[in-house]
Amino acid sequence: MSIPIQTAEHDQSFRLRSVRLSDLAALAHPTRLAARLDPALSAATLVQLQKSPRLQPRLAELLLDNERASNGSGWGPDLLRGHDPRRAALLAGSIWHARSLLKLVTKPHLTVLIGHIGADAHAFGIRHLAHAIANSLIADPEKLAQQIEHDGHACLGAWLNDSPALERSRVLLRLPVGTPAETPAPEHSNASGRLFSLVVAHFETEIPV
Repeated sequence: MSIPIQTAEHDQSFRLRSVRLSDLAALAHPTRLAARLDPALSAATLVQLQKSPRLQPRLAELLLDNERASNGSGWGPDLLRGHDPRRAALLAGSIWHARSLLKLVTKPHLTVLIGHIGADAHAFGIRHLAHAIANSLIADPEKLAQQIEHDGHACLGAWLNDSPALERSRVLLRLPVGTPAETPAPEHSNASGRLFSLVVAHFETEIPV
């Protein structure tokens, strides 16, 4: 007996939705899950929950407040093409502070800075020096790394604010609770579109994750 086309399409849609939700639950930062379930849960317990195929769709619905997860079957690639949102923030933050990157030339300082942000973010910021935002220079590599991360995350949050709630959540849920992505300032909103157009264009040249 043949299966009606409508039923087959419904089953395929349901399976695709479950896969998308499972992926979201597996990739969510553990602090997001702990905030929804119980902050006292251990990291090991949270990882076990996230790895459970049976629980993943339900956990994703919990993270997305149920109603926003209902259309999961229509999801395409996320706004960052599957790339790590922290890395995206570091790339954007490196452009923001590119003038400081250019001035930081001693080997010990570079070693410290690159240990925090990565060689690719360092090179990316210098390559896009023309789009730098910060005029004040930071000479201390530890402080510079902190500011790159702060301003980069804030720009990411500001950029995401222009997107639908579900698309925004799909990215933010992969970051820990409490990053500057949740509280961008007006200056980040003003620059975020320009910086993230460069970040996303860079991601499009790489193999999607």
